[in-house]
Amino acid sequence: MSTSKNGITYADAGVDIDAGNALVERIKPAAKRTARPGTMSGLGGFGALFDLKAAGFADPVLVAATDGVGTKLRIAIDTGNVDGIGIDLVAMCVNDLVCQGAEPLFFLDYFATGKLELDQAARIIEGIAEGCARSGCALIGGETAEMPGMYGAGDFDLAGFAVGAMERGTDLPRDVSAGDILLGLPSDGVHSNGYSLVRKLVELSGLGWDDPCPWGDGSLGEALLTPTRLYVKGAVEALKADAVHALAHITGGGLTENLPRVLPEGLGAGIDLGAWNLPPVFRWLVAQGGMAEAELLKTFNAGIGMVAVVPPTQLDAARAAFASDGHAPVEIGRIVEGSGVSYKGSLL
Repeated sequence: MSTSKNGITYADAGVDIDAGNALVERIKPAAKRTARPGTMSGLGGFGALFDLKAAGFADPVLVAATDGVGTKLRIAIDTGNVDGIGIDLVAMCVNDLVCQGAEPLFFLDYFATGKLELDQAARIIEGIAEGCARSGCALIGGETAEMPGMYGAGDFDLAGFAVGAMERGTDLPRDVSAGDILLGLPSDGVHSNGYSLVRKLVELSGLGWDDPCPWGDGSLGEALLTPTRLYVKGAVEALKADAVHALAHITGGGLTENLPRVLPEGLGAGIDLGAWNLPPVFRWLVAQGGMAEAELLKTFNAGIGMVAVVPPTQLDAARAAFASDGHAPVEIGRIVEGSGVSYKGSLL
């Protein structure tokens, strides 16, 4: 084999294959912790295998979802606080899957950066594994891409891919009817949407990420990096109990735009804004920009991260299912004749 004159290597171009291999070895224990029935292979292969029969399905329909974390990543990068951002990535995918009536089964991630920093990357992927473990979802593969010249120093991007399954004929939404109850599941803050506006409002406030949080403990950056709440296990219990007609993950577009996605023609959602207290993070954001309530409701989750559409006869069963996973659902309205979302009362 001939040797080039200058002996240049891939590492000289900015890509460290050894660092990538070291990352895979470091995260293997975290991925192994997420194993569930149906998992067939560990990390390192060209593809990942999953056995639907071993997962307990007889006539399954697959459901897939993909998402990212958005500009919330900018705060994580600027503060160096990357430990929870992987939970956000998982939550944005698996919370969507359960809204179709599916149980999340496995997850793959895509992590891209200009220069691979082993500790940073491992902390991010360990966060992804934590999100998977909390969701009963196996982390069975992923891709780490080191791309010098594509990302600035310290920058990275994340994407996630989740696959779930349900038995044929059990998909949601179904049988949504006038009189059904809207159960709101509380959020853990801003979750992972609207962060371009969040960053603009923080800029207007004159505060930095390391400044004390104006509405709680710790720094402002830490508070705004609170991970997205995972609703999967409670939702799966509600699905097993046949206690819900629909589920709506309240992400970008807020209640105003996400609830209509589960409503059949001729039906709307009537919401009482006095049914829950607006979390202080949103009051602070509103105050920085003089935001109108309508803008709040179509940009942020406003304290409600998921809505379950529940037949009145199944209200107790639905409450018990969500409570089993630590959620405290609150009745926020009803399905009504009409279209879209109508509000009464006020959050502010």
